[in-house]
Amino acid sequence: MTTVPLMPVDPHGTVLGDEVYRAIGAAILHGHLEPGAHLRDHELAKWLGVSRTPVREALQRLERTGLVEVAPNRYTRVSIPDAKLIAETHEFAVYAMGNVVRAALGRCTDDELAEALGHIDAVIEASRADDHAGIVRSSADLFETMTKATRNRAFLRLMNEAEIAILRNLRGWHPLMECPIARTEAYLAFRDAVAARDRDAAEGALRAVHSLA
Repeated sequence: MTTVPLMPVDPHGTVLGDEVYRAIGAAILHGHLEPGAHLRDHELAKWLGVSRTPVREALQRLERTGLVEVAPNRYTRVSIPDAKLIAETHEFAVYAMGNVVRAALGRCTDDELAEALGHIDAVIEASRADDHAGIVRSSADLFETMTKATRNRAFLRLMNEAEIAILRNLRGWHPLMECPIARTEAYLAFRDAVAARDRDAAEGALRAVHSLA
């Protein structure tokens, strides 16, 4: 297990279990708890300044999202993503984002649309620079903005649970469209469709840029 202790949580009136879940999830996402690291509830509880109960609940939630794996009476550890999981997560994220974009474009305000376009611009700049990690980060910001704009509680709940796992699993992702010029042109087409609130074109362009058309 990592020798870097986690910072104590300060829930600020939120549900403690959610705060513990986010703290452990963030530690996994940022590599403070590395793939394969054994997780001991008493150590995590001590570092976070909480009892073992919310830690156990958080580990159960993280197991459901695939970030933690448990072998009864043997170990609880951070899962180790493989190439197949990365590809499957990418496919899921693209199709989910397509549905979110379709719903959001019919409901978002002009301000929300402007915010989304700003995130797409950041994706485009990262693509031009062939910055794969930047594409993932800016895409995550876009996904969050568009998911909120759907006004759909089912989407919001699903992505609240899945977001950390998606980001962790895509940490080693490489674009299927390798040419930065062609990929950036595809993102520009996606931006034009979003700006026009053209749901069919936006969903199609998003799938095309990820080679899932």
